[in-house]
Amino acid sequence: MHKIVDMDRNYIVPLIAGLLLFGIIFFIDYNYFQDLYFSGITLIILAVLGMSFFIMQDAKSLPEISVFLEDNAKKVVVINRGNDTAYKIHVALVPHNIEFDVASLGADARHDHVLATMLPESKVIVTYQNAKGTEYSKTTRLSALDTGDDDLLKPMFPLFRWK
Repeated sequence: MHKIVDMDRNYIVPLIAGLLLFGIIFFIDYNYFQDLYFSGITLIILAVLGMSFFIMQDAKSLPEISVFLEDNAKKVVVINRGNDTAYKIHVALVPHNIEFDVASLGADARHDHVLATMLPESKVIVTYQNAKGTEYSKTTRLSALDTGDDDLLKPMFPLFRWK
């Protein structure tokens, strides 16, 4: 099915009401004012609203798994920062030959995996699925000497000399 058909009823009703409002404004604009400024503005607002609803539907079930080391370097922390539950999470620490699985991790949930020895530096490969079965994979670097990925206020782009 198309994404428009899969859209929630709460999103379709305002779009249909907006189309009806656009039709009324277009009729009044064209017949009484002989211009299309107000109906053009209405069409632009309706298009922006429709795109916003489409993007919201597209980003509805996206788990986002982050992996980092605790300060003592003896614990690997797996956090789901997405907005949906992640399933079948497989974490592999390369080249240390350490692998573990997590059955599921809800939104904003955390799983700690205790290691036998300290882990100075490693590459971590994480694979997981969302509720629909779409598989995701992520590769990051873990280091006991670097700052962790746990700072939620860190901007995506280096703004204002963020270090």
